[in-house]
Amino acid sequence: MEFKQKKGYRPYEAYQYLEPSKDYKVIDWADWDWAGRSILPLSGEEEARVAELLAKYPYISLHDHPDFTTRDMSTCEPLFEGMREGRDKCGYEALSWSNIDGIFDNMMDGTNIISSPEGWKWIDIIHDLGMRLCDIAHQDFLVHCKTVDDILAAKKAGKIACVFAIEGAAPIENEVDRIDILYGLGIRQLGVTYSESNALGSGCKEDHDGGLTKFGQRCVERMNKVGMLIDVSHCAPQTAYDAVMYSKKPIIASHVGAKSVWPTKRMASDELIQAVAKKGGVIGIEAAPHTTMSKTNMTHDLDSFMEHFEYVKNMVGIDHVGFGVDCLYGDHVGVHHAFSAALSIASTSKAGVSYEEVPYVKYLENPTESSWNIIRWLVKHNYSDEDIGKVIGGNAIRVLSEVWA
Repeated sequence: MEFKQKKGYRPYEAYQYLEPSKDYKVIDWADWDWAGRSILPLSGEEEARVAELLAKYPYISLHDHPDFTTRDMSTCEPLFEGMREGRDKCGYEALSWSNIDGIFDNMMDGTNIISSPEGWKWIDIIHDLGMRLCDIAHQDFLVHCKTVDDILAAKKAGKIACVFAIEGAAPIENEVDRIDILYGLGIRQLGVTYSESNALGSGCKEDHDGGLTKFGQRCVERMNKVGMLIDVSHCAPQTAYDAVMYSKKPIIASHVGAKSVWPTKRMASDELIQAVAKKGGVIGIEAAPHTTMSKTNMTHDLDSFMEHFEYVKNMVGIDHVGFGVDCLYGDHVGVHHAFSAALSIASTSKAGVSYEEVPYVKYLENPTESSWNIIRWLVKHNYSDEDIGKVIGGNAIRVLSEVWA
């Protein structure tokens, strides 16, 4: 494979309009390809087909964090120091090597500890969003995406449309009008809950699931009205199902796997997968470390990840599955160790079986590498052009066209 940068990229480093040390504290961020560059081998004919498909169809990642961890992940403190600064470093150059045309950027979210070690504070979310928008305004490769046309235009220009999203609605507290404010600031996707419960409903870490609350119903209704895409990836099962049923528009589970393949709280049940599909939505398959494994693929890698994809595809059809790999640039396993409590990783990832931890997820370690290898796997396994076009972006475009209309 020949590595190529997108034609719309002009060299830019995050916050380069400022003076390091004078205007902001210098943080030692990781290299984006710290674990190397893993490429699934293909024949010459297969390589040519990949190129043709990428030229023809938009590639959309339904869930990612295209920013950096710190280089030193031997302890928590260097990463915590970087997060407390409230100035995430976006991987512009790293993204320029990707196949991505549209990316759902979930920013700092649960790692947003600017004012509180518990994260998810309204003022911190607004700070994070404003800082990122200011940075984006000083370059023209990453385009702030608010419409489907923005994605299609970015593809044509060799740029990337960046959809800002928030994984859980805890920051709105009990203020439904904050949904309008977030939409006005350019957020286009909002999760009902993260793994912890909030005023809308129960998160997937909880032992008891009370379902979507009355306030949650108001929020779902408001999100439908303003055109906010609803995500149920981190909801407890009944809360997720209730949100799907209450919504008048398609919703997504942007980054999950199949609980029947790997039985953890973070995976989606058959019932939920079927409900999302029946509503016209999409299930995005995730690849965050040690999530989408299986009892036949106990080492988390591309094959175990795609086993979840094929399970969902076989259950609800090719029109209702996509990819939200949930990656970042740097040591993702290290982030999980550092933020295990804050992100409820331990309580939502237990499968009842032992497995060997991997240092990184080969072929899927970051947004760029994932975009290289998912389509290569699909070509290698003889999926049709039409089906590949649907799962790498067409299904997402269909849902967004209805929700954002």
